[in-house]
Amino acid sequence: MSIKDRKKDHVELTTSGEVNYKIPAGFDQFYFTHNALPEINVDDISTEVNLLGRTFSFPLFISSMTGGYTDAGAVNAIIAEFCEDYNLPFGVGSQRVMLEEPETSSSFSIVREKAPNAFIASNIGGAQLVGGLSKEKLRLLVDYIEADAIIVHLNPLQELMQPEGDRNFKGIEKGIAKLCKDTSLPVIVKETGAGISAEVGERLLNAGVEVIDVAGAGGTSWAKVENERSSNQAPDHSFNDWGIPTLECLTQLADLKKEHEFELIASGGIRSSQDIAKSICLGANFAASAQPIIKAVVEDGYDGLEQLFQKWNNQLITILTLLGAQTPSELAPKHLKLKR
Repeated sequence: MSIKDRKKDHVELTTSGEVNYKIPAGFDQFYFTHNALPEINVDDISTEVNLLGRTFSFPLFISSMTGGYTDAGAVNAIIAEFCEDYNLPFGVGSQRVMLEEPETSSSFSIVREKAPNAFIASNIGGAQLVGGLSKEKLRLLVDYIEADAIIVHLNPLQELMQPEGDRNFKGIEKGIAKLCKDTSLPVIVKETGAGISAEVGERLLNAGVEVIDVAGAGGTSWAKVENERSSNQAPDHSFNDWGIPTLECLTQLADLKKEHEFELIASGGIRSSQDIAKSICLGANFAASAQPIIKAVVEDGYDGLEQLFQKWNNQLITILTLLGAQTPSELAPKHLKLKR
């Protein structure tokens, strides 16, 4: 099966199939500390948040998923246009297919056409960094979308469940370090749903990574996605719930801020502004989500995405009001209580 067909399978399954983790992300373990005397004017509340030195309208990074097949260009165009209009950061799907099949490049380059001023991140798999990414490939990754950052996604579990997936993960860490030296752009490293531990996080920071997206277990299970593909003749469902829950990843990585300067993104089961707010209380600078975004676009286009965002925006304003916080950056552990 070609990479293009595989990418199409991924989007179809994540938007219409039952491919979520059975284990929860962990946010339900906490409730908010209600403030009955918030002393705040709703009109004074701002949902703006900074990431990588840039101010965005809302703490949501639209995560990488799409690109590389015919319909992906239309989806990317809608998301890019939306991010331009609402000042949100956006990461395209893996550009490996673009490097191997140049005819797919328009499904990626369209994002900059639709969003000349938006923050857009390139994306390449860690396995493609084994041995180092050539200067030519690095240039193509960045130039095609005039990228503001580079995302490296780590997905050994997904690759092992994928019949045609990569099997060599030796040298990825060196490849990331080389990439950090070879580019002037910030490097973001994320998992694809199985989570990043403190031990791995520290290794990434020592390699020069500026942002870590935990992408923990609790949202889309990419092991399950691969096992549900019709072309997979030998699925292994025993790994469908393999991974570190998002909450545990956040707890571990937030501790690294005591000794390292970096920014932390929470993803993996982010399905509402309550999840976003709890993530920030627990140490994240930003949150990210893909599945609800792609689903909204596939089902209802730009209008569907706009409705979802407005719902989340209104939710966050309400949450901030009920906690007595004027901005998301004021959220802290004190605003949460562990359920007994």
